Amino acid sequence: MILVLLGTQNNSFHRLLEEVQKNIDNGTIQEEVVAQKGYTKFESKDMTLYDKIPTDEIKKLIDKADVVITHGGVGSIITSITKRKKVIAVPRLKKYKEHVNDHQLDIINSFNELGYILGIHSVEELGEALKKVKNFKPKEYVQNTGNIIKIVEDFINSH
Repeated sequence: MILVLLGTQNNSFHRLLEEVQKNIDNGTIQEEVVAQKGYTKFESKDMTLYDKIPTDEIKKLIDKADVVITHGGVGSIITSITKRKKVIAVPRLKKYKEHVNDHQLDIINSFNELGYILGIHSVEELGEALKKVKNFKPKEYVQNTGNIIKIVEDFINSH
């Protein structure tokens, strides 16, 4: 099962769900897809879609998922990599009014460079990432507040 997590911001991330749908339509995705779409207005006959899912239910879905496709939210990424899941992260971008700035690019780049996730910069890269994720061996994430603080400090210091 592929789980798509779009977070709970009051902004749409329609582009990502459209790209997931394209990859279902072209056969790249053949497994079940469950999506927590937040405020994104999107309909699909091929995906099970929820606006919001309680945190304990999201954790159960992450446990069942083979792959998690998520926006660049730290919470979704950390929850998924803590459970040793293969994660493809896609940033919400300011130019599409999906977020107030492009900080998700930096978050994704940091986790990608550390080997925890497959980070991509645009939704158009999703098909290629779905092919790569089959052989992707994420670095084991050991929950350590110091690691998170370092990632956040590096992010802050780079701006």
